[in-house]
Parts: sequence; C-alpha cells; structure tokens
Amino acid sequence: MDDKIKPHQSQTAGLGTRVVWGGEQVQHPYNATQTPIVVSAAYGYHDIDEWYDVALGKEPGFIYSRMSNPTVSVLEDKLCELESAESAVAFSTGMAAISGVLHTFLSYGQRVVSTRDSYGGTNKIFEEFLPRMGVEVALCDTLDTESIEHEIAKGCNVLYLETPTNPTLKVLDIRRLVAAAKRVGALVIADNTFATPLNQNPLALGVDVVVHSATKFLSGHGDVLGGVVCGSEHLMSQVRHYREINGASLDPFSAYLIIRGIKTLALRLRQQQVSAQALAEYLCTEPLVESVNYPGLPQHRGHTIARSQMRGFGAIVSFVLVGGMDTVTRLLPLLKYAHRAGNLGAVETIYGPARTTSHVENTLEEREALGISEGLVRVSVGIEDTADLLADLKQAFELVRSKQNHSSLHAGNTERFTEVGT
Repeated sequence: MDDKIKPHQSQTAGLGTRVVWGGEQVQHPYNATQTPIVVSAAYGYHDIDEWYDVALGKEPGFIYSRMSNPTVSVLEDKLCELESAESAVAFSTGMAAISGVLHTFLSYGQRVVSTRDSYGGTNKIFEEFLPRMGVEVALCDTLDTESIEHEIAKGCNVLYLETPTNPTLKVLDIRRLVAAAKRVGALVIADNTFATPLNQNPLALGVDVVVHSATKFLSGHGDVLGGVVCGSEHLMSQVRHYREINGASLDPFSAYLIIRGIKTLALRLRQQQVSAQALAEYLCTEPLVESVNYPGLPQHRGHTIARSQMRGFGAIVSFVLVGGMDTVTRLLPLLKYAHRAGNLGAVETIYGPARTTSHVENTLEEREALGISEGLVRVSVGIEDTADLLADLKQAFELVRSKQNHSSLHAGNTERFTEVGT
C-alpha cells in the first residue's frame, strides 16, 4: 500500500474524524475504500538486496506476518493517531499485550509498583508470574496515593497503572504518580482500556506506554480478541522485538474487525456514557444497592481527578448489592436487555459479577483480600435506548423486592400459624 498521506497527519482533526480516517488515508490495492485483509504468511522479493534491506528495516515492506502485516499495520497506525503516539504494536489479545509489555521492560532483580485491585488477569501476573522471574512486586492500596509514592521512592523500575480500575472504577492521579516515577527514573505503563483514547490520553499526561485490550471498546462488537501497545518508537521497537520472538501477533482478520469497530467508537461511546450516567444515578436511589461506582457521580471519590484528566467518564458502572451473591443470582436473570457474560465494551449491555468476569482467575479469599465484594456487579452499558435500559433494571429490582416481600410474608404467616397450633 502506497502512502498518500503519512500517518499522524490527521491529528489536527477531531477525535470523531480520526477514529474513521486515522491510519487509513492511504491508497489501497485496486482502489478499495476499505482496508484489505492480507492473509499471506510471507512476502516475496525478486531483488535479493531489496529483500535484505526490508528485513533489516532499512526500507519499508513486509517479510513475515508474525513480524508485521499490512492489515495489522493500519490498525497500529490508527491507534498511533488516537493516542498521539509515535508507534504501536498489536497483540493477539489484551492479556498478551499486558504480559508482553511487562516482560519486555522487567527482568530479574528489578522492581515493579502497582495497585492491588487491577484487573484479575493483570493481578495474577503480579502475584504469580513476575515473582517467578525474580521481579519484586509492590502492590499498594489503589486510593492511598502517598503509599504508592512511598513504594516508588524505595526503588522502582516500572510503575503500572490502571485507571479507571476494573471493576471498582477507582481513579488514579496520573500526573502526580508520573512525577513520582520520573524522580526515580521509572518507566510508567498505563492500561487505558476503560477510558478509551476518546476519554483519556495517558501519553499526554506523562505516561511512557499505553496498553489497550482491543477486544473491548475499540472493537466494540464482542466478536474479536486483540491488544495494542502505544508509545515512542524507541520503546515500541523493544516491545515489537519481544512480540516477534514470543509470537503473540495479531492475525489480519482480527485486525480488520477491530479497525472496522473503531470507526464507530465515538458514536457508540457518546450513547453509552449517557446511559451509564443515568443508570448510576438511578442505582444510587435503589434500596437493594449498597454502593455505586462511577466516576461521573459527584460523590465518587475520584470524580475531581477524573474531570481533570478525562474528557468523559466511560461506559462502565459497578455496584454492590445488599445480600451479596444471593441477590446477584436473583437479579441478573430477570434482565431482558442484557447479556450475562464475561466481556465488556460491546454494543449490547453486559452484566456480570466480579467472580465470573474481571476476577474469575482469583479465589474467593484472593478477591476478599483485593476488596472485591461477592455482591459486586459490573455493567458494561451498551448502545440501547437509555429509557429501555433504565426500565429494564427497575423492573428487575421490583421483581426481586416483591419476591423477597412475599417470602417474608409467607415466613411470617407460617410462624403465626405455628404459634396458634402450639
């Protein structure tokens, strides 16, 4: 594909325009208007010297699709435009991206600082896999910024942030923690999956490397797996080398689906955030809800920070139910416009408790230690009409309450009958 306009030249355009055109202002074969799916494993050359120059990176081109692929390259260029990054590297899954970047920049004897209640799979890397490599891991209370700064000051090679967190929606002060990391020369990595590039750009806040699970909001349709890492070319060349050798490359068909999904990201997120705010506000009034987590609520502990570093509050809401898992199992089956599944970021609304979604890899004891309640439910708000999602949630709660009242009344009648009989 011959460039007509080089990547990053559309960055002066709005984000709604860049999700459509970013990385795709090129001349496709046969004058196709859409990025083609190039499924070739290898790419041949008549000129051996040209082949050698491409292999060494002296000339543009492709050698082998584990290393680079034309379709995947378009996706990487699109993410560069959205995150204002020099370079990007696509992976086969979000977890491949997270583990790949951590293994790229951490080695024996080094130290990583992060928070306790990050995504369950990420937490497993910190608790189980990195210690096997001889990497020291310090996990802090997510909301105790001073404690995080203290651990950074003790020595830190990598600071890993996730904000907002999955599934508790806690918000970290990126600028403050980046400043602490830079004082000791640490590399800062941030998972931007929940916020998306439309709501938050960590690189602009001083972060060195941004990670996305492209499976989620970027693709937006729940039909593909992928991950993307963004940053400077100097850092991404190291990540790319790790991916090439370890093999977790993204396949071109998945890249095509993610590219197609990103084009509607601005439209999807606009509707999803309206509904997320409405659901969060309603949940605050529901007697069966113990607490609600959403950065868009003024009473949310991270609301002020979120307003300072985000353009929107996202499409994820979580809440804790009175009665714990017993209430969860009663409520979720009553919902009509919802999948009960372990994914997020899709056009359909998705509900699920932490024990079968974000922290399915963790035991009950581990979840309790991380502060993840058994009654916590995560909602990935879809693009359905807000009124329908609200009505659906309200009717489900009303049914749960009516059944509880009926059970209480029946128990009371039985007790009175027993007393009379006695």
